[in-house]
Amino acid sequence: MLKEVAEGVLVHESEFIQSNSVVVQGRDGVLLIDPGITGDEMAALANDLRELGQPVVAGFSTHSDWDHVLWHANFGDAPRYGTARCAASIQDLLSNADWKARIAEGLPPEYAEEIPMDLLGLITGLPAEAAQIPWDGPRVRIIEHQAHAPGHAALLIEERGVLVAGDMLSDILMPFLDLEAADPLEDYLVALRLFESVADDVDAVIPGHGSVGGAEQLRPRIRQDRAYVQALLDGGVPDDPRVGPSATLDWLPDVHRWQLQRLAQRERNEMPE
Repeated sequence: MLKEVAEGVLVHESEFIQSNSVVVQGRDGVLLIDPGITGDEMAALANDLRELGQPVVAGFSTHSDWDHVLWHANFGDAPRYGTARCAASIQDLLSNADWKARIAEGLPPEYAEEIPMDLLGLITGLPAEAAQIPWDGPRVRIIEHQAHAPGHAALLIEERGVLVAGDMLSDILMPFLDLEAADPLEDYLVALRLFESVADDVDAVIPGHGSVGGAEQLRPRIRQDRAYVQALLDGGVPDDPRVGPSATLDWLPDVHRWQLQRLAQRERNEMPE
């Protein structure tokens, strides 16, 4: 199930929107980032790690969307981390008695029965000033920003030159905005500038969904995402194949139109009477 993309960094790609689970090998075991998606996939991933003699010693969720906070009993009870904002966001959801029903509404029907929820979202928030994941392995720098979701974090595995981007820098998905934020477009542009600031140190980029890219693909992906966001900011029409007739997923143009509608509604609501 695992493909090595850099020394000691392996990826499993799910059938669900090409979701990427990332394994980083350390001294005594592995760091598991955004594991998922179905119970069978996670059990198989746990089995692969067991055969490699690599127990899970830590987990990390890049953000609080349901498909990034999953877990399986076979991974064990290693600490599972996220940023403080990420942990607060998922804990707020889990505080509702009907949280399973709320998540179920957004699950893809074809996978809904296969997604285990019992261990979903049990995340420990790291201190707000935390600059790296606390574990006995390669240094993993936390690049926190507010694009896409509160407390979203990209991770830079510095010794391996790998940027784990969470739900950004995808070759198949256009930017998904956090439309509950005060300034979702500017938040996204700020995050892209952060990625640009580390681009010289990156040999591989792993998006939450889509293909792993080499060093030569990072800056073009940043430019493509920036062009999409800037077009929305300018009130224009993005020239982006990810939301056009050739979109990899046929529902993406609908999500794009929905984002445009929500942004227009926000602008109308903010106009002085």
